[in-house]
Amino acid sequence: MEAKEFKLAVDNIVKEKDIDPNIVYDAMELALTSAYKKNFNSKNNVKVIFDRETGNIHVYSYLTVVPDDKMTRQEYEDHRFEMYAEDDNLDTKPEEDQENESEEQEETEEKISNAEKKRREALLYFNSETEIKLSDARKIDKHYEIGDTIDKEITPYDFGRVATSIAKQVVTQKIKEAERESILREFENKQDELLVGTVMMEDKNNYYIDLGRTNGLLPKKNIIPGEKIKMGSQIKVYVTKVEMNNNNPTNESNDKPQDKKKKKKNLVILLSRNHFGFVKRLFEEEIPELSDGTVMIESIYRVAGARTKIAVSSTNPNIDPVGCCIGEKGRRIANIMSELNGERLDVIRYDSEPENYIKNALSPAKELIVMVTNSDSKTKQALAIADGDNYKLAIGKGGQNVKLASKLTGYDIDVKTSKEASEMGIVFRTE
Repeated sequence: MEAKEFKLAVDNIVKEKDIDPNIVYDAMELALTSAYKKNFNSKNNVKVIFDRETGNIHVYSYLTVVPDDKMTRQEYEDHRFEMYAEDDNLDTKPEEDQENESEEQEETEEKISNAEKKRREALLYFNSETEIKLSDARKIDKHYEIGDTIDKEITPYDFGRVATSIAKQVVTQKIKEAERESILREFENKQDELLVGTVMMEDKNNYYIDLGRTNGLLPKKNIIPGEKIKMGSQIKVYVTKVEMNNNNPTNESNDKPQDKKKKKKNLVILLSRNHFGFVKRLFEEEIPELSDGTVMIESIYRVAGARTKIAVSSTNPNIDPVGCCIGEKGRRIANIMSELNGERLDVIRYDSEPENYIKNALSPAKELIVMVTNSDSKTKQALAIADGDNYKLAIGKGGQNVKLASKLTGYDIDVKTSKEASEMGIVFRTE
């Protein structure tokens, strides 16, 4: 492939995938530099430049301009020897102290990695293969300063074939990385939000939901109990977590070091339909007064597939928050329930007075007497007194209503009949 054709292909791909072309070009230059050093056994400073205009690839060796007084390793060792030879106090330290210092120095050197040693040596000693002294550089051009580089093109005749092959690999890799990052940016703010997706496939434990640019994972334990999900159908889902995770997590203790390097991070979007947030978002989607802040959700508690209690309030005293949620002829609440597989919804009015709030929470029970028996923030308790059918309604089937009301209000609610309350010596006033 010709240079111009290759550049045009790269430009078209990065444009289509919405990737910064400089990211791809920079990565190509790094990869090509490594490839040149490996294939041509180069010890010199080398850099590869990809011409953004023509698509041509150039290889340069370069020397860094350093001060004239930077010594080679041999010169440095000779200099140190001369200094010590002139020092009359060289052997004044006790032999034991010299041995201790030598041992400490050896221990320190053992802790320093080979790469760090090479880096320090490069900073300390002059290397004619990678550096040029200032006086010599100015023989070439008097304008050179310390830190400048002197470049010389050394592009091999057949490097284009190797470069094209490597560049294709880099472009493919960078496109995948950029797509993952782009998708992550798109979905990282979607946590705790409601999305619509298409059910594309399932396995033993999960449904896979097509969300457009990526798939979400809907564990079967996170669907509404009893609901049937059909392949190809569109469903609403609640995002519980967005994270980067290993492609195939395994027991790390069994992993070989090389296996860990090969693991790629993939975007994982966990979904749910039995989370209480799913109901909350359905209300916000259906009821405009919740979106504009006129009506507010104060508390919500859900037993998925069975019943949800939700407490609402209004910032406008002329607006009934419960009525807004129910809607004309119950249309709004019916639309929400249609997404919940018949799950019951109790919308109750929030009240800042605990007794009134608890009364409302125990709906559909009526004619209740409620007393707060412990207002401590950690162990809040209340007693509700009801008789006849209202007692049964307050308790609910299997105690579900009073449990939900307790969770909703934050009070441990005990329901008694008036007779039981009297026998316990509880004094109460009937309304």
